[in-house]
Amino acid sequence: MKPPVSILGISGSLREASSNTAALKAVRALAAPEANVTLLAGLDALPHFNPDLDSALDIPSVLDFRRQIESSDAVVISSPEYAHGVPGTLKNALDWVVGSGELVDKPVALINTSQRAMHAQASLREILTTMSAVLVPEASVTLPLLGRKIDGAEIVADSELSSILIRALTALIYAVGSRR
Repeated sequence: MKPPVSILGISGSLREASSNTAALKAVRALAAPEANVTLLAGLDALPHFNPDLDSALDIPSVLDFRRQIESSDAVVISSPEYAHGVPGTLKNALDWVVGSGELVDKPVALINTSQRAMHAQASLREILTTMSAVLVPEASVTLPLLGRKIDGAEIVADSELSSILIRALTALIYAVGSRR
């Protein structure tokens, strides 16, 4: 029996009631037993990226972030769009792993929770491709949550929404399995 796939979920939103975090909580609930999904906490604890500090080995939040990515088999990012772009905290976090390379050859799925938000997703694709992450198109989906106040459990209970996420998870797990 194969061990479960380890997936790190990263929400680009810091809001407590974020639809992006809710989507990742639904992914976590739907993934078992094929995968263990851990949601990244502390995105806002990362200091502003500074190339002079990039090689410093004494920034605990950066070391923890890098370790979580490195120890995962795959990453799922669900991010809002702010002013046609990626939220600053998410871009800052990604900047911390450009030089250290934890995302190189790592399968990544993107979840978009708004049908109208396309600029941030395009930007994330560009950023992650530049970082040599392996974007899994079949695992990158739009979850139509715009205007819906819904939590992770409600997403799981909704057959349309949960089936979108299950298909995405299946594709991501398959991408990991083909690399093992």
